[in-house]
Amino acid sequence: MAAEFELQAEVRADLGKGASRRLRLQADLVPAIIYGAGQDPQSLSIAHKDLIKATENEAFFSHILTINVAGDKQNAIIKDLQRHPSKSRILHADFQRILLDQAITVEVPFHFLNEESCVGVKTGGGQISHNMSQITISCLPGDLPEYIEVDLADVDIGEALHMSQVNLPEGVTIPALAQGADYDQVVVSVNINKRAEAEKAAEEAAEEGEDTPAAEE
Repeated sequence: MAAEFELQAEVRADLGKGASRRLRLQADLVPAIIYGAGQDPQSLSIAHKDLIKATENEAFFSHILTINVAGDKQNAIIKDLQRHPSKSRILHADFQRILLDQAITVEVPFHFLNEESCVGVKTGGGQISHNMSQITISCLPGDLPEYIEVDLADVDIGEALHMSQVNLPEGVTIPALAQGADYDQVVVSVNINKRAEAEKAAEEAAEEGEDTPAAEE
């Protein structure tokens, strides 16, 4: 898969908390690190505006990235982002180098299809519960999907789809399933809408009351 995201980075020689703070405040740069693929880790700095713009796209988190370190382009995936707890600010980024012939483990989002036409919702009045919004997969970099689709069209009320029932692209596996059936978590389910059921029961009770003759005094 060709990289669709390229970030310009510079090697960072001034290390430590004080240096990182100066990068953020004085130069509007994000301290970062890139490691893996049998090479030494490199401390980097990346323009905050470039990184924040890239992270606005969901695909950034499940794509092969190009980290251009002063002209040396390296393939990588994002492994961790440290964000400010209350500001729209990225504090630190971790990138893992990848080799195209070695499998990687990455979290990718689910995209749920046919929610409105889901049989359990449309005919049964059910309510969809999303137990998982993303999943950890393993694959070669060239097989990395941007997202995993989950089709809810035929899910009836009271039914659930587990990880083992998700249709995966060719070459993609879910490492958790190798640990046994106990790790086969529910991805999404269609449950009885308790509020709607309560309202229906109240309406039926009121109608029965109207049909019952009042007791003679």
